[in-house]
Amino acid sequence: MYPRRPSLLIRRRPSPEAVRGTPPAARGRRGSVLIIVLITLIFASVALVTFMDRATNDLIVDHRDAQAHRLRMEAYSALEATLGVLVDFREALGGLHSPAEGWSDPLGFAGYTPTEGRTVDVAFEDESGKISLPHADAQVLTRLFESWGETQPDAETLADALMGWMHKEHVYTTAISPDYAQSAIPYDPPARPLRTYAELAAIDKVRDYFYDANGRPNDNWRRFVASVSLFDFAQSSLNGAAPDTLAAVGQYSDTQRQTMADYLAGTGQYQNQGRNYFRDPSQAQALAGAGGNAGAFSTTISALRILITVHDGRTTFRLAAVVTSQNAAKAVQETATSQKTETSSPTNQNAQKQNSPSATQTKQQVSGNGAQQPNATENLRYPFTLLEIRENDEIPSSPVAPPPPT
Repeated sequence: MYPRRPSLLIRRRPSPEAVRGTPPAARGRRGSVLIIVLITLIFASVALVTFMDRATNDLIVDHRDAQAHRLRMEAYSALEATLGVLVDFREALGGLHSPAEGWSDPLGFAGYTPTEGRTVDVAFEDESGKISLPHADAQVLTRLFESWGETQPDAETLADALMGWMHKEHVYTTAISPDYAQSAIPYDPPARPLRTYAELAAIDKVRDYFYDANGRPNDNWRRFVASVSLFDFAQSSLNGAAPDTLAAVGQYSDTQRQTMADYLAGTGQYQNQGRNYFRDPSQAQALAGAGGNAGAFSTTISALRILITVHDGRTTFRLAAVVTSQNAAKAVQETATSQKTETSSPTNQNAQKQNSPSATQTKQQVSGNGAQQPNATENLRYPFTLLEIRENDEIPSSPVAPPPPT
């Protein structure tokens, strides 16, 4: 007889009667736990994805900041090399007149080599080729707006409004009579030349001409920026003069302006001569013929804008600097002055004396041990004066160029 095998235990599915016998409260608790677990997983997934996105953005921003910092050093190095080349040409030629003199590629001239993998572009804009707004009178501004196609009464009104904003003793000669004190937010004209083009939005009559219905700058605003400089220089540069400058300051006709533009650019009838420049205003007068006022111009650049762009793959860094030499140009430094008559009290006069440094304080500095030391700026004989310097987003986009004369 063989030993008897143990019987196999076979699990059977619970019968429907047994399932139905499970209490409903137990089934509800199991379902609630599953729902809570699913909701927790969803929230955890959303939080993780959000964190990863933010972390990625932070890493990108930090990387760009670090890259921009490295490119910034390259840009300023290129700027110093460019200024060194300009000094050599200025001393050799008695001044800077035009890139046609040979300094259009200063980095190539100096043998400057950017860091491996980077390229540096240098461009120039003759800021003094524009109309100097601090030196412009009502007649120049009127001719400017007339050259844009405005009628004489409208041009005179715009010029009158601008002059009233910039000059304290200005007497309005047109029908306008701005009352800025009655504005929703009362204010007074600054009685000094514009420091930024954004001030145009505050000038009566002018704001309607330079801004659209939504308060955004229009093409007139952009053309004004391309033709008028906020820097103070005595005469506009003839070699870099914009077409509007030739019309408003020199009173040249369209034909004369086109002839001068062809001569400078080496186009038209002068295409065989290449780019050129005027060495003396009399050359321009002889070229343009009768009419016009070449004596109102200079042939030397008073303010030069240097544009430097550093490329490293898809990353770029832009640097814009306006330089001058020998005080040929300066920025507007006058403070806003109330149109109302102000009296100086003894207290204010004493405060001004206390806040104004003496000549001795200006020329000397006191070191920590009490010894007198010369001012650093007195010893640093930098060949140029920086009127303005901007980086990246601070650099405004290029304004619309004025249309060529027809």
